[in-house]
Amino acid sequence: MPKEKDRDLTFKLGELIRPDGRKPEQIRDIKITRPFQKHAEGSVLMEMGDTRVVCSVSVEERVPPWLKGTGRGWITAEYSMLPRSTQTRLTRDSITRTAGRTFEIQRLIGRAMRAVVDTDALGERTLYVDCDVLQADGGTRTTAINGAFIALMDALRVMKDGKKIRKIPVEDFLAAVSVGIVDGRMLLDLCYLEDSQAAVDMTVVMTGAGQIVEVQAGGEGTTFSREELDSLILEGAKGIKRIVKWQKEILGDLKG
Repeated sequence: MPKEKDRDLTFKLGELIRPDGRKPEQIRDIKITRPFQKHAEGSVLMEMGDTRVVCSVSVEERVPPWLKGTGRGWITAEYSMLPRSTQTRLTRDSITRTAGRTFEIQRLIGRAMRAVVDTDALGERTLYVDCDVLQADGGTRTTAINGAFIALMDALRVMKDGKKIRKIPVEDFLAAVSVGIVDGRMLLDLCYLEDSQAAVDMTVVMTGAGQIVEVQAGGEGTTFSREELDSLILEGAKGIKRIVKWQKEILGDLKG
């Protein structure tokens, strides 16, 4: 991703002053617009700070060849960034090519959705989750997962109302957040500037019950300890708990 203009992280009286004024343990403001697209069974504009992602879910009455005749459904995802979602324009050629990062993110989104959905209850249908980044300021994959879960729930409710499924086959809430170490301090929900300067960067995906779906972590030219790993996961879990609380306010009962 093209780099933003350099801005230094500054410290005042020993406390970190983040670019957007947040405290180290504070997640960005969340905003959602739903429905966002007229024709999709479920769609939202998901905003976390200055990162904005359109998430839509489309239902098709078919499954991949390897699932035909099983009675089971499937959930898959695609992820893309618009040309001017970053500070420097991305070429359409680079967007249309499924680069390694893009492929990895869309597989993560698909795995995350399937982790909380009983696909046996879908029948032989495929739910396509499309996540398109309108504006990127860090955390595009976590914003996509948080928005995709809302859009998925809306699509499943449309299916239930249309008597395509008997019940909402979702076992728990699902949320994701980033956490990292920047200049020796642990920060939750990193913006791009923080992410670009992080010594350690982690993505945490969890259920509402606190079960881990996926953890992706790595050091940038450095190593980190098992104790730091555990602390990062615990901090991520706190952020996910807040996001799930917001999801519950938006969605209400999962089975409804």
